Amino acid sequence: MKVCSVSVDLDPLGCYYKIHGLGEPPPVLRDVVLRRGLSRFLDVFARRGIHATFFVVGTDLDGDTASQSRLAAAAKAGHELGNHSYGHLYNLARLSRPEIDSEVKRAHDLIAAVAGTPPVGFRSPGYDMSGILHDVLCERGYRYDSSVFPSWPYYLAKAAVMGGMALVGRRSRSVMVDPRTLFAPSDPYRPGRSPFSRGQSTLVELPITTSPGLRLPTIGTYLVASPTWVRSRLLESVRSRPFFNLELHGIDLIGADEDGIPSSLVARQADLRVSLEHKLRAFEATLDRLAQDYRFATLRDVAAEFQREGHLNAA
Repeated sequence: MKVCSVSVDLDPLGCYYKIHGLGEPPPVLRDVVLRRGLSRFLDVFARRGIHATFFVVGTDLDGDTASQSRLAAAAKAGHELGNHSYGHLYNLARLSRPEIDSEVKRAHDLIAAVAGTPPVGFRSPGYDMSGILHDVLCERGYRYDSSVFPSWPYYLAKAAVMGGMALVGRRSRSVMVDPRTLFAPSDPYRPGRSPFSRGQSTLVELPITTSPGLRLPTIGTYLVASPTWVRSRLLESVRSRPFFNLELHGIDLIGADEDGIPSSLVARQADLRVSLEHKLRAFEATLDRLAQDYRFATLRDVAAEFQREGHLNAA
């Protein structure tokens, strides 16, 4: 059977304030993604016996015992905790080698202490990858990276939004990725001299899934917030993929009303204008549809199988 990995980037609400040039969120909402969103994901996964991969931002663990306990419980339940950098800097891949290494190591140590085992997988903020970041991960013994998102429609839309913000004098903290990302392989591969081409790297790249041909984005954020017919067509478009890397964000199961999200962010973050009830229903329907064609495995297990076999067993 084909393989599906479900991963959730636990970006704190402050990341979205930075994307939209809104400053800082209210302090009471600093941990809302881990306090509210994480538990909803865990409940859905528990009912279906799915083990997922959660990519953790190091600052959320630094001195926050409540968040540490929540994520330790997730790890104990069989979920994987991956490294999403310490400070979720959107320009991480553009920093110097010592700065990148520090960002990776600080998060690595905090996650290892919480999970009881060191993380072996990484996802870069904003899907941005570079040769230096790839080399740092290899030197630190990481087994896989899952940052490459080769979807040109997604980046065209992102460029349009960032350009529109600039025109009205608002600055986004997000950045555009290396354009070579758009031509990277869409299936798992070992990077070469470039992280966007095949080679013999010691780690495996597990790209985020796009549709064949047009490379439409099939990330969970779109699937849970879209009308049923859009979700069905996107899922149908990727049925031929032997590996479906389904990426979501913690905010995908946050409700504007239920969780007290300020109207200033709701006005700019479209998925927050979709009801939590709809998103939960759509997420569960997505998983149930995928279960007809795919077996579920963490990204850690998929990478281990690829390292061992040189391919994924989709039989």
